[in-house]
Amino acid sequence: MRWSLHPLRDRLIVPDTGEPLEWTNGSLISAAGKQHVELDRGEIPVLLPSSMNAVEYHFAEHYQRDAEHFDYWEERDPATAHDERRLREVIVRKIPRNANLVLDVGCGNGWLAQMLVERGVHVCSLDVGRVNPRRALEQVPDPRHVAVVGSAEHLPFADETFDCVVASEVIEHLPEPERALEQMWRVVKPGGRVIISTPYRERIRYVLCIHCNQPTPIHAHLNSFDEYRLSMYLRQAHFGFVTVGNKALLLLRTHIVLGWLPHCLWRAIDWCANRLIGKPAHIIAWWDKSQH
Repeated sequence: MRWSLHPLRDRLIVPDTGEPLEWTNGSLISAAGKQHVELDRGEIPVLLPSSMNAVEYHFAEHYQRDAEHFDYWEERDPATAHDERRLREVIVRKIPRNANLVLDVGCGNGWLAQMLVERGVHVCSLDVGRVNPRRALEQVPDPRHVAVVGSAEHLPFADETFDCVVASEVIEHLPEPERALEQMWRVVKPGGRVIISTPYRERIRYVLCIHCNQPTPIHAHLNSFDEYRLSMYLRQAHFGFVTVGNKALLLLRTHIVLGWLPHCLWRAIDWCANRLIGKPAHIIAWWDKSQH
């Protein structure tokens, strides 16, 4: 069982109460022995809070169905694939070199585990639905990779567990992004880093849902961010940010040429484009937690 030697083995908690969980004979139970945790497919702890409010329950149900109906592993069109690859390259470069245990909040298709496990890093892929953690483990079947079904607003981990927490293209979907960031901050160690990426100054657009007859945000994006809004979160931390990708370059299909460039050269062109045109596609922000 991949949990047997993983450094996260003894760091799981009941999200509602904070009570520690222990592995006993392949089962996960609370320290007092009163609560048994469901293990999806025998290895993925399901640690969603039992006392979710109506908004949280609807959110979890939505993304469970989302993963069932839409394939996060499907092939992207070349421009989108180029944009995603470059964004991920920058994110990985922002992860501290000494990070040994990383949490991927909203793991999607498990791309972060794929990139980090190859370097010897231990990774936990977390998602609010069951499908993506399952498939992420299938994609990266390594003893250093584990998965958990859980909520970003109620992370089921003890305080100061991870060297780095990453949430890529996640917080724009969350009803209360500040709560999720506070949870990420809680579980990162002193000297660690929280990293997020999100669309930059996105115009949130709505359509009228044919089923419920209510305004529904396109792509389920609820929030728009820039450096000013993000700097208001976690005010006790050192804050840094960088913009990545350029909407004009994407529209002009420049990936045909830029996709062949090494990262450093592409980054220089991307930086110049965002200074001249001023249409960044994404923002990557990070908060560093000082040592005690």
